[in-house]
Amino acid sequence: MSRAPSIEVSPSAGYWYEPTDQGARSVGVLNALRQYRTAEQAMRKRTRAAMKMNENDLLALRFLMESGRRGQQVSPTALARRLEVSTASITSLLDRLERAGHVERRPSPADGRAIIVVATESSHAEVRHTLGDMHERMKAVADQLTPDEADAVVRFLSLMAESLAEVDQPHTA
Repeated sequence: MSRAPSIEVSPSAGYWYEPTDQGARSVGVLNALRQYRTAEQAMRKRTRAAMKMNENDLLALRFLMESGRRGQQVSPTALARRLEVSTASITSLLDRLERAGHVERRPSPADGRAIIVVATESSHAEVRHTLGDMHERMKAVADQLTPDEADAVVRFLSLMAESLAEVDQPHTA
């Protein structure tokens, strides 16, 4: 198994942190995370272009696919809450995705008057075709980690997600 490269940090890459040994390691980790996020954003842009979708379309489709795998039904209102958009915006989004063959609106099995939204099988196939190779490359990288390394990465990313969720509101003068 190949080992991860050691983290190197140039003194100018330190945000506003003091140049200590621990600080250099921490800044190196944050810089590597920033590199990953930049690469991920570029990949998402390529994916949106390949699938001819905007960001919310892709987020909606991903949520519908994840929910479907878990056996959960999604109403248009629940999707609007998830994407933090109005129900009018969801109607337009779903109209667009339905015309493109990505989603179907169906009567809810639990309440025939209600509507649920599901991703189509052709949409699942397109996502697998568009993203399958990339997901396999990412999994191959994760497979190279030792159990302790994998645990450390999961812990780090979970703590980072928590720290971002706790970001203070902007200060107003």
